[in-house]
Amino acid sequence: MVDLKNRRPLGSRDTKWAARCAGVLADKGVTPNAISQASMGAAFVAGLAFAASGWGAGVVGTGALLLLGAVFCQVRLLCNLFDGMVAVEAGRSAPDGPLWNEFPDRVSDLLIFAGIGIGVGHPELGLAAGAMAVLTAYTRELGAGLGLPPDFRGPMAKPQRMALVTGAAVLAVFEPFFAMPGTVLTVALWIAGLGAALTSLRRAVRIRARLLDLG
Repeated sequence: MVDLKNRRPLGSRDTKWAARCAGVLADKGVTPNAISQASMGAAFVAGLAFAASGWGAGVVGTGALLLLGAVFCQVRLLCNLFDGMVAVEAGRSAPDGPLWNEFPDRVSDLLIFAGIGIGVGHPELGLAAGAMAVLTAYTRELGAGLGLPPDFRGPMAKPQRMALVTGAAVLAVFEPFFAMPGTVLTVALWIAGLGAALTSLRRAVRIRARLLDLG
């Protein structure tokens, strides 16, 4: 049974194209868990593309890899959208659905940010940004586990992180014209990491305030 109170609010969920796509997936027998698992595959491709973009593929090859990474970051988000829609709107939820709804997201964050870190020559920065991304989800789930409404606030929640990475990857395609290779994505890692840390702090402060109010 899906708990709708713990569902991230998304405007795209109410669009006709999303409803049609979710309907097609449900009609084809694709399960929500399979879609969630596919999101890890998309994140793996994105992370691998970002990592390979720093391995001297030439300007054209590097640009193609960056765009491939950006596209699969969005594929990851589409999987995150459709798994919930197939589970709820199409009534295909499974008992282990909550596990597959959360676990692949944590793996995906680490794969993408680690790949970016490797690509720009700062793997430790990529892992730090990935860790901060995981911490945002942990803080949200901590509040939910304490009986509080889930807090999806930013400034660097999952949709914002993926928008940042996608935009930075596209901008990095044109990097040879205005900066040293890796500059844009390195800055994006700093923004993602610090923004995710701030997000976790804001959520933790809100949890504490609500617990004090209840007490």
